[in-house]
Amino acid sequence: MSDDLSPVEPQPAEPDRSSPFFALNAAVLLEGAADQGVPSHYGNPTIEQRTLEAGNAIVDLSSRGVLSVTGPDRLSWLNSITSQDLTRLAPGEATETLFLDQNGRVEHAAKLIDDGVTAWLLVEASEAEPVLAWLTRMRFMLRVEPEDRTAEFATIGVVGDRFLAVSAEGGDNDIASDNNVAEDNDRASVGNDSSLPIADPNGVPLVWRDPWTGVTRGGHQYAQGDHPGEHLPWAEVLVPRAELPEIATRFPAAGSLAAEALRIVAWRPRFASEVDERSIPHELDWLRSAVHLSKGCYRGQETVAKVHNLGHPPRRLVLLHLDGSESVLPAPGSIVRAERQGEWLDVGAITSSTMHYELGPVALAVIKRGVKPDAPLVVFADDTSIAAAQEVIVPSDAGAVADIPRLPRLGAVKR
Repeated sequence: MSDDLSPVEPQPAEPDRSSPFFALNAAVLLEGAADQGVPSHYGNPTIEQRTLEAGNAIVDLSSRGVLSVTGPDRLSWLNSITSQDLTRLAPGEATETLFLDQNGRVEHAAKLIDDGVTAWLLVEASEAEPVLAWLTRMRFMLRVEPEDRTAEFATIGVVGDRFLAVSAEGGDNDIASDNNVAEDNDRASVGNDSSLPIADPNGVPLVWRDPWTGVTRGGHQYAQGDHPGEHLPWAEVLVPRAELPEIATRFPAAGSLAAEALRIVAWRPRFASEVDERSIPHELDWLRSAVHLSKGCYRGQETVAKVHNLGHPPRRLVLLHLDGSESVLPAPGSIVRAERQGEWLDVGAITSSTMHYELGPVALAVIKRGVKPDAPLVVFADDTSIAAAQEVIVPSDAGAVADIPRLPRLGAVKR
């Protein structure tokens, strides 16, 4: 027996590689990638971006959570405790909603689709347990039953309708006849049946179509001009988890990094990346798709209304175009600094970054509202300073839409 009583250092947990997509050729999981438990790429992220954007590949998102809420009170209940108007949600219609605290800060986010019997909530992998716990606490005497269905259903990401058996209008979809995918890298090829086995436990296909392509009913957009989100018809499909091994062999796949790249250049906020303990929806332009500004009372509504009508969000989301000469891509949390009077001051942080196949190195960042749009910025990553130019998403004057004139101070002399 050894006399060495020194403590044994804990070994890092092995990453989850249970997804059948890891059996595909060249599947790689990158440490620290936004989606753990699914392949980050299959050898060539740049080509995978192009293939995915063209609608010729699927993305394994099976590590994410799937919750359900059944019961006749489900939509009115969810409507009363979240930011979106869900009372008129039709079967098969997709939306998203936010769970806010009393100060209007984002606590949880969910993509939502109702099939007429059950409301389905698609959440981040780390959010399934806390969201379910919160919903369970909020049931009171209502006829609702929240459950975790992640073990039964898995999420697949797609662009467009090529691999869907239903079109955007809900009818039959004409599958493209050209099944040749560039740089297939010996992965799956599309056979005669080229539609995903979409789950439809209550007769309505569970396809969540991202509402980010436009401003939803009751929403508001701060971003100005042509919006890149309009050009990304992203959808997330629920499939029976038991079907994943066959899906992995039948369809060409792109890694999760490809999906992240398309999301970032579409200015699309994500709970796991852009949200911190201070985030309010206005800072991320999330009123565009996740908030209804004229619905009934819900927790956090006062802050939402006050900032939108009378104030300004304290921070704002920007897209940063990064100098690629250092060949360093800043990780989430990297500090963004701006120069003022010869001194570099911390003004924000990177939330997501990617090497885009056309734009090169870009990143989403949340910075202070007062930073001028043309201010020189520097990102500090791995002891390297990276020059950055901002593309405005949320402008510094966002909010104050009520435009209420200020009353003169009592006793003030008019000139």
